[in-house]
Amino acid sequence: MINQERVCVVLYVSWVLCMRTNSFIGLTECVLSGLLSVEGKKVLHIDRQDYYGGESASLNLEQLYKKFKPGKEVDGSLGRSRDYCVDLIPKFLMANGEMTNMLVHTNVTRYVEFKQVDGSFVYRYQKCSKVPSTEYEAVTSSLIGLFEKRRLKNFMQWVAQYNEEDPSTHKGCNLDVDTTDKVFNKFGLEDGTKNFIGHAMALYDNDDYLQQAAREPVERIMLYCQSMARYGKSPYLYPLYGLGELPQGFSRLSAIHGGTFMLGTPIKEVLYDDNGRVTGVKVEIEGEVHTANAPIVIADPTYFPEKSKSSEKLIRTISIVDSLPLRNNETSGQVIITGKECGRKNDIYIALIGPEHKVTPPGKYIAICSTIIEGGEAPHTQLTSAFKLLGIKSFEHTFMGLSDLLEPESDGTKDGVYISKSYDASSHFESVTEDVKDIYFRVTGKPLVLSKVEEGEFNAS
Repeated sequence: MINQERVCVVLYVSWVLCMRTNSFIGLTECVLSGLLSVEGKKVLHIDRQDYYGGESASLNLEQLYKKFKPGKEVDGSLGRSRDYCVDLIPKFLMANGEMTNMLVHTNVTRYVEFKQVDGSFVYRYQKCSKVPSTEYEAVTSSLIGLFEKRRLKNFMQWVAQYNEEDPSTHKGCNLDVDTTDKVFNKFGLEDGTKNFIGHAMALYDNDDYLQQAAREPVERIMLYCQSMARYGKSPYLYPLYGLGELPQGFSRLSAIHGGTFMLGTPIKEVLYDDNGRVTGVKVEIEGEVHTANAPIVIADPTYFPEKSKSSEKLIRTISIVDSLPLRNNETSGQVIITGKECGRKNDIYIALIGPEHKVTPPGKYIAICSTIIEGGEAPHTQLTSAFKLLGIKSFEHTFMGLSDLLEPESDGTKDGVYISKSYDASSHFESVTEDVKDIYFRVTGKPLVLSKVEEGEFNAS
């Protein structure tokens, strides 16, 4: 027996872009393990792979080729393998978002260094235009027409002044009853402006939100503006050396508080009692089978396919490029190609990062494209607009994979198996932190209360 004491076992199995033969400890599980370890829970991580990160791992060039192009030699013209830290998912941190709050709350910021992303961009009128971050940029931006800018200004002033406790700031809008489209229409916003606000600021990837209650969209817009105001230039932050630094930081936090990690350890069996409640797992160590007793298992959905369901399919591509399609020599950013711009329902996201964030050698950049798969077309053709913008004509340095967006069928309170959700197509970590808080509440029975970031607590260069 590994440990006769009752522990919380964190399992993370399968990066499903390619096949279900790999296994990783993902960011969601690492954050939870850190939070639970700090509270005195005994946490055991079990992972078949010998590195952390799961879908949020950062791979060197050799690992990238091994994963997506097995058997093919690494192209020597790309430089040294160790100079690359390539993320498997394209997500940024909102400067005022919940992931930032979690980092500060747990003091994981002492392990990870961050740098601001240069800008947020929208592809419109056959060019990339920066989402305004200053009043001057707003006045001169080509994204919004001259007469429409005044209406947009009035709307944004209303959002900034909105106070739930002060009805005089509501301007007759009921955020729990009125649809987002109705609120937009109250300010006389045109379709192009609605599209800009909903996709470039609220960061929705389709237009379904227009017919939903306005509260969540307005809160998303507030978050974007608050994040933009914190550092200026853009609302996004990104860790030096890639997203893989985040799960490693939370894993280190867990280890400091007694968490145990078993990397390179196959899972043989999940054990249940006669009532169907989990009692532990069997693992194989150096050819011998051992048992870890645990009343709680937190796991990736692909480890329990019978307890999970698929909602949508996602395509992500990782391309190594020599230059970025940005207008003012920015070296990082996010580009949104809205569905209306490329004739699709769902937007295409492009995350652009490079040497400034220490993820590539000088002269090379990473472009990660993603979108929800629609219809019966070949998946890669659904990113044609992104490849055209990036100038990609050959896929020699492009790595492509598909994944199911999975979610649990039950909340885990009955059997003690708490299953996380797959990482969605959004460009930030807010959905991940919502999943963390949801699982935390179900496991502990109490809400996760985070410290808000105060001035000077979180620094980004």
